[in-house]
Amino acid sequence: MAEPNRNLVLRIIGRLLGAAIVLATVVLGLYVYRALYVHPRTDDAYVRANFIGIAPHVSGPIVELPIVDNQRVKAGDLLFVVDPRPYQSTLDMAKAQLELTNLEITGYAEAVAASEAVLRQREADAAYAEQYLARVEPLLSNQFVTQNQVFEARTKSTAAHALVQRARSELQRSRALLGQLGDINARRQAAEAAVYDAQLNVDYCYVRAPFDAYVTNLNIAVGQYANQGQQIFALIDDRVWYVMANFRESFLASIAPGMETDVYLISYPNHRFRGRVQGVGWGLYQENGASVGVLPSVEPTLNWVRLAQRFPVRIVLEEQDPAHPFRMGQTAVVTVRGQP
Repeated sequence: MAEPNRNLVLRIIGRLLGAAIVLATVVLGLYVYRALYVHPRTDDAYVRANFIGIAPHVSGPIVELPIVDNQRVKAGDLLFVVDPRPYQSTLDMAKAQLELTNLEITGYAEAVAASEAVLRQREADAAYAEQYLARVEPLLSNQFVTQNQVFEARTKSTAAHALVQRARSELQRSRALLGQLGDINARRQAAEAAVYDAQLNVDYCYVRAPFDAYVTNLNIAVGQYANQGQQIFALIDDRVWYVMANFRESFLASIAPGMETDVYLISYPNHRFRGRVQGVGWGLYQENGASVGVLPSVEPTLNWVRLAQRFPVRIVLEEQDPAHPFRMGQTAVVTVRGQP
């Protein structure tokens, strides 16, 4: 009796164990599916930030450099100073030229006034000469005046009108030299523009931080010559940090903008950061299919081996912890939690 009972117990235990294995397999499969497709996860991710190269707008030797490499700076902080003396000299010259231009404008305005007075005088003389001619011409038929007198009156009238035309031309020339166009004087505007341009160059000598940032790759010293438009170091923008996470294309259906994410950094493995999906990449560069000439170049592939592409997903980090600062290039592990 003992042996059959023992065999029965073993069979029951075996069936229970088999059922437990099947159940565990199903649970594990559901967990893996949920982990992979409901809450996609990747460790192919890195912390990123926007950065800009700092280049001066003007050329010259650096005379001040109050920052050091890896220093944090705030918007408006002085980064370095290019020798402003040549540009200050140009500014002083432009201001002096503006004063001379104002004096010239005053002189041209007086010349315009004088030309207008001459024109009025010439017009009055022409009107008198024309009236005199109109009076003496009828007297010729009655021989109250001689033909020479009429000829002289006609000549004076013609000469008076010619002087009017000359006075008008002189007035136009004086107005052109004045350069007044409505309420704007072109001469003064040109001189003021030169002063503004010179003032800009002086201001450009003092290079300041455009936003809160970290100084990176600073390898210059006072006395080094800075060339216009050539970058000399970089600033990493500290206002917005994000993670570029590369997810397999089979997971993209479970990722959408606005979804919350959990982000862990290898630098701080026990600290969780929260992020939000900003967007999913729309394209990847592929050498296979790239155009060569006018025809596409397509390399042969093994049909039974198809590797899933990885698309970049931009995740904006929503919080900063001074005790756990972000650094560009940190390795991250990202899990997408879905909609809030």
